[in-house]
Amino acid sequence: MNYSDYEHLLFEHKDNGVLVITLNRPDVMNATNGRMHWELTQIWDTVANDDDTNVVVVTGAGKAFSAGGDLKWIEGVVGKPEGIRRIQKEAADIVYNLLALEKPVISAINGVAVGAGLAVALMADISVMSETAKFTDGHVKLGVGAGDHAAIIWPILCGMAKAKYYLMTAEFIDGKEADRIGLVSMSVPKDEVLPRAMAIADNLAAGSQHAIRGTKSTLNGWMQMASPIFDNSLRMEMLCFLGEDAAEGVAAVNEKRTANFPSSKVGGS
Repeated sequence: MNYSDYEHLLFEHKDNGVLVITLNRPDVMNATNGRMHWELTQIWDTVANDDDTNVVVVTGAGKAFSAGGDLKWIEGVVGKPEGIRRIQKEAADIVYNLLALEKPVISAINGVAVGAGLAVALMADISVMSETAKFTDGHVKLGVGAGDHAAIIWPILCGMAKAKYYLMTAEFIDGKEADRIGLVSMSVPKDEVLPRAMAIADNLAAGSQHAIRGTKSTLNGWMQMASPIFDNSLRMEMLCFLGEDAAEGVAAVNEKRTANFPSSKVGGS
């Protein structure tokens, strides 16, 4: 794909080889619909083939980074095997294509981040987060297991104890706490997020590209070793999408109420 083919991503090319990618659905807090989710699988190959780009900065338009999956899109696939299989492949592609990209990626997490947006934010090589921004993996709130990206990287970033706590409770984490436990590289005041990310990008763009890319690729070996764990998490998530809990979870979010998951009943499975 060429940059002009993308509908929900904006691009700004800097003369020094820095490319700014903006998730661009601000009217819905950059929530991912089917098209945007697919675009997040393709963009890393486009960047890889762009000789004028050495470093990428990803951020969100408006107040959010990305508020997760568009509920109408999610509703359309719950209980439907074909749609679920497509999402499973795309979720894997987002993670694996980011890992395969040799060029460094910096996320400027300017606001709330959930779902596929959070996958991009945390799978980035360096993450700069607003102190007041918040994120949650959120899957269990929808009645599905934590897939997308969490199993491959959260335990590496913050340790198993914190990963289990936040992934099983779906509590929100603000930038200061995410920084403290190691889920992001750093947290800064909101108005400093993009400038700090750009300063880091400028520094990397002026460095030895062979050395920087080689370092990234080597360190990514830790995540590659967790690939079987990640693949299993995706299968688990998609299996949950076929059950009653997912339908109830989506309905509860739509109706702004506490979910009454069928499996929570005594004797449920």
